[in-house]
Amino acid sequence: LTVLCDAKVSLIMFSNTGKFHEYISPATSTKKIFDQYQKALGVDLWQTHYERMQENLRKLKEINNKLRREIRQRIGEDLDDLAINELQELEQNMDASLNVVRERKYHVIKTQTETYKKKVRNLEERHGNLLLDFESKLEDPHVGLV
Repeated sequence: LTVLCDAKVSLIMFSNTGKFHEYISPATSTKKIFDQYQKALGVDLWQTHYERMQENLRKLKEINNKLRREIRQRIGEDLDDLAINELQELEQNMDASLNVVRERKYHVIKTQTETYKKKVRNLEERHGNLLLDFESKLEDPHVGLV
């Protein structure tokens, strides 16, 4: 077709095994073929995809801004625009967060204390055993001290 009709041809094929084959007329490119196709039909193949991506980006930016504002409020900034009920809600949220952090801290302290108590008990037991060994050697007349 390219030679006989002096036509621009783009052919894309996939075999049953999924192997990809393509042919594009020598004097053109796939992008040029798609651009010409869009122009002939009067449609933009990428516009809806672009619009969806833009909408997704807008939503992500909105979420990001809300999270940044919440962070600023939690460190005591950006509070001027909050009404009394919003300030109370923020205070309650921060109290709840503080309680969670405090409980975790106490748990860590308790765990460390128990670990140290076990170590002290083991060392006291070892000390007692060493004292018993030492006393038994003192009482035995055949063992002399060097």
